[in-house]
Amino acid sequence: MQAFPRVLFDEAHSESWTVRREVAEAINPAHPDDNSYARAAGVLRHLGYTVAAHTSGELRPEVLAEQDVLVIAHPSGERWERTTGQGSPVFSAAELDAVWSFVAAGGGLVVLAEEEQDKYGNNLGELLAPFGVGVEHTTVRDQKHAHRDVATWVLAEPVAPGGLLAGVERACFYRSGTLTVTAGGDFGASAQDVPAASAQGSAQDVPGVSAQESAQDVPVASGQDVSAASGVASQAGATVLFATSDDADPAGAPLALALRWGKGRVAVFADSDLFGDHFIDDYDHRTLWGNVVTWAARVPEPGADGAGRDVTRERKAAAFGRLKEAVEELRPLQVKDGSVPEESKGRARELVGVIAGYVGEISPYFPHDAAYLQAVQDDLATWAAQGLGVPDFLDSLDQFHPDTQREDGLEHVVVFPMYTQNGNPDRNLEAVWIRTIWPGWLAELEADGYDNPMFVPIAFEDFTSGYDTHSAVLFPETVAVRTAPERFTWGGIFADREAARFRRVSRAATETLRLDLPPDAARLLESQRLAQDTFVLWDLVHDRTHSHGDLPFDPFMIKQRMPYWLYALEELRCDLTAFGEAVKLEARGVPYARYVRLAILFDRLFRFPITGRRVRNYDGLGGQLLFAYLHRNDIVRWTDNRLTIDWERVTDGVADLRGEVEKLYRDSIDRSKLAHWLAAYELVSAYVPPHPASTWARGIQVLPEEQKAKVDAVLPDEFPLSMFYEALRRKLADVVESTEGLRA
Repeated sequence: MQAFPRVLFDEAHSESWTVRREVAEAINPAHPDDNSYARAAGVLRHLGYTVAAHTSGELRPEVLAEQDVLVIAHPSGERWERTTGQGSPVFSAAELDAVWSFVAAGGGLVVLAEEEQDKYGNNLGELLAPFGVGVEHTTVRDQKHAHRDVATWVLAEPVAPGGLLAGVERACFYRSGTLTVTAGGDFGASAQDVPAASAQGSAQDVPGVSAQESAQDVPVASGQDVSAASGVASQAGATVLFATSDDADPAGAPLALALRWGKGRVAVFADSDLFGDHFIDDYDHRTLWGNVVTWAARVPEPGADGAGRDVTRERKAAAFGRLKEAVEELRPLQVKDGSVPEESKGRARELVGVIAGYVGEISPYFPHDAAYLQAVQDDLATWAAQGLGVPDFLDSLDQFHPDTQREDGLEHVVVFPMYTQNGNPDRNLEAVWIRTIWPGWLAELEADGYDNPMFVPIAFEDFTSGYDTHSAVLFPETVAVRTAPERFTWGGIFADREAARFRRVSRAATETLRLDLPPDAARLLESQRLAQDTFVLWDLVHDRTHSHGDLPFDPFMIKQRMPYWLYALEELRCDLTAFGEAVKLEARGVPYARYVRLAILFDRLFRFPITGRRVRNYDGLGGQLLFAYLHRNDIVRWTDNRLTIDWERVTDGVADLRGEVEKLYRDSIDRSKLAHWLAAYELVSAYVPPHPASTWARGIQVLPEEQKAKVDAVLPDEFPLSMFYEALRRKLADVVESTEGLRA
């Protein structure tokens, strides 16, 4: 299951465009830009997409089965255009059926037509008819909205900006036709409702729901119809993206539109030149092209990779199931420090022996952990022999080093008495089956400037009930040991759970706040695989940032007792830094980086402030500060009960807030501890109002003399939620609660 879409350009039907630059140079040596989509393909590859050309033969179902988007760019007879020279511009009845079925089952289709459409000898009209879309045989002219004063080079603005058109303010259509939308299109049909269509391919041949019903099912990324700003939006279930002006001939006619059909999506343009090599850098064409293909692309359903039965895995799962069952019976017999009271020791001693036996049974499935699993058995035996007092698993902890085994897909079974951070506070015995996430692209980044040898991204396979909580980390310092090691060498973060929690809360928040999502943001919330890999990169950069920069104090502050806003600023600093690094990585061509920026923004704005208790909630406070800063600077707006984000200004806004935090750090190197605390308080309270009853807000003159007393004077909720967040927290309370113990 791929995180990024696979895009297939059809070049086997005498198309006028090719993604192969050498082919464009061969068919049009004097002006290859007029036949090349190589730069458009490059835009997609920069986004991480796989781009291929279908160069011969029919578009059969098996050809399309491995693709997420099909692009058909202006098939034409040789009389009118220089073309790839492969095949006929007419799609056969079998090919039409294959394309329709592909879309109905969830595939994306992008069709690029042309002016005076009928003369080119293709059958795009037949292909588009079931979608209720037609291409008019005309050439648009608009002298008042002309590029370089050429009346047929028509400038157009989005019918309604945002969503699919985020970051797009203007596009130029060069010698464009127009589109029509008919009520006969079967926009809402589900995959099972769309059998192979007839050779004629008429709209009536494809059963489904009415256009009026399906119009409600055709949002552009956000879930809302585009308002009818030009009088043509949301016609018969299709959303018009661009239309001609009132001064044009013809006036008020669609130039580009998008619609949902079955489980898939279709985008149609009445001009194909705007994404060609000659014009793709004009206006906002690059952004528009990336948005459209991203929006149209299929999002694979979990488990869609078609893996067959794995008998060895089934046996491994059965062995872990027996181990888990025995551990679950022991856990209630333990008290807070992990020991077992006298009245329960008889059964507990039996269970410890059974658990040790099951660890031995499962050990052959994990030969790379043989020494560790043997040490677990020894520690269990010692614990039982010493009367089941406070457990001590230091010897086995010393043998467990997942940081030295960072291999993608490598699995471990972890058995320790431990508490789970943000979860169970008691040191119960836990058994956790984990899988390491360490893809090649991440290993390369870690070796090339983002070194973080302690970081181990992991995913759950199965776990005992201590992890049936909000906990998403596996840290060695939580294990019961007789004495702490001199240093800890690893830390595991469950990227799958963090990604799943992020998606569930962010999706609910964006729907509640009616936030119009760009296609890449919508895809991030739809795809668990993409979100998981995004979180792995985010965690890698965030975690290492704690020890980098101008730091006036121990960045982790775990062993220091300080006011909690200092923790909030440190965690936020690391995320703001990760955001900035993601901007650099995106420029370097790391496709996950653009999604890291979105994940940081959404998690900080939506999930952190409303998750957990309000007692010294430092992650929540960091999110409150980011929201308040962006809102103060008019980058985030809450108007008419709707949240909007100025996507073009977000990066600069985050960088500006990061600058304020980093200045605080640099200046505080020369300050006393108390002066630093006060300066940090002033920074936070400049954007997030403190509690009206706050002692700290009244200034240094009323604070107690003794340092511990100063910390004690901090209110449990020193910076309360705003009315905005109070309302959001109430609305999403059930959603947040449902993320406890979440499995991806």
